[in-house]
Amino acid sequence: MDQQEWTRVVEAATRAPSIHNTQPWSFTADGDRLLVRTDPSRALRALDPSGRQRIVSGGVAVEFAVVALAATGRAAEVDLPPDPADPDLLATVTVTGPREPEERDRAPGAAIAERHTERAPFLSRAVPDEVVDRLQAIAGDLRVWLEPISGEDEEVATAFLVSRAEEIEQGEPEYLAELQQWMRTDPAAVDGIPVAAVPADDPSARPSNWSVRDFLVGSRSGDGPSGRDLDPDARRPRWSGRPSSSWAPTATTGRRGRPPAARWAGSCSRRPPPGWPPHR
Repeated sequence: MDQQEWTRVVEAATRAPSIHNTQPWSFTADGDRLLVRTDPSRALRALDPSGRQRIVSGGVAVEFAVVALAATGRAAEVDLPPDPADPDLLATVTVTGPREPEERDRAPGAAIAERHTERAPFLSRAVPDEVVDRLQAIAGDLRVWLEPISGEDEEVATAFLVSRAEEIEQGEPEYLAELQQWMRTDPAAVDGIPVAAVPADDPSARPSNWSVRDFLVGSRSGDGPSGRDLDPDARRPRWSGRPSSSWAPTATTGRRGRPPAARWAGSCSRRPPPGWPPHR
């Protein structure tokens, strides 16, 4: 792999989604190896004090690099070596040789350039069964578990937890300051959250059980500290009976596979078990 080839791979990898679009990663190409490290200077101390989401973001970038290599006919192996001397090292991607790319390799590679984050509210209708079935089939092919949230009890519990988490975060000044730090008004900004991509309406006013992150909290006229005086024993919100569906792919202990983040939407919510992902 020469410098120009690695440049194209890294350009694809940096299109990976990351928490608040912080892009908390760095890349070093060395022969046929690409070393991917996390960048602590881009850590979110309030939202992500454990660094978990920063690690997940870096893992998605690793997957994008592997997908980009496969699309151009390069086989690769991913090693996740713990290195006490290099604690920021997330993974080493090693090109092992040429391979004939198939359509299932080329299509995700082409999709990388089209990927973007959608921050608008979800549509007020159920996800079609055929879409859920397709997502489950894709996840299963990658040895990842996809769990639809469709039962009424599951939806009520999940909607309550998501809403409660958003309320608690909005009551923390450190979280609000950090959120504002990563908002971007310059259309040419290469990182952060573009204000133009964030809905201006107050998400809490939506007629929906599902809460979404309010990126503009505190900046609207009349906004106040929404979470400062929260009741710790707040009751669950009332269930409206509207059908909906959500999903969250999870890498589970005892299951081995690659995260589907670069091929399809999703992320892994637990640390991978030893030996995960397997070499390709």
